[in-house]
Amino acid sequence: MNWVSICKLGDISDESPLAVKVGDKEIGVFRVEGRLHAIEDICPHAYALLTEGFVEGRTVECPLHEAIFDIPTGKLQSGPGCRDLHIYEVRVDGDDVLLNMA
Repeated sequence: MNWVSICKLGDISDESPLAVKVGDKEIGVFRVEGRLHAIEDICPHAYALLTEGFVEGRTVECPLHEAIFDIPTGKLQSGPGCRDLHIYEVRVDGDDVLLNMA
C-alpha cells in the first residue's frame, strides 16, 4: 500500500470538503456522518470540481451539470456523470489524514 499524508484532521469540516492534489490526481475529501471519504474531485462529465459542488447528506452534486454522486461509494446517482467516481481508502493516524494511492 502507498499511504500519503494529505492534511490534518482539523482541515476538513462537515460543511467544507477539502480539495487536494496528489501527483496528477485531484481528490476531494469529505466528512460524511462523522467518517472521512475521498473521491476523485473532477466530475467525469466535464471539468468541474466536486468539492465546489453542493453537499447534501451523503451526496455531492456537480456545481455545473447537476450530476449527483454518493460520496462514500462514488456511485453515480443521477445526471450526466457518465460513470462512477474512483474512491480512495482513507485512514487517520493521530492528527494526520492519509490516502492509499495504490
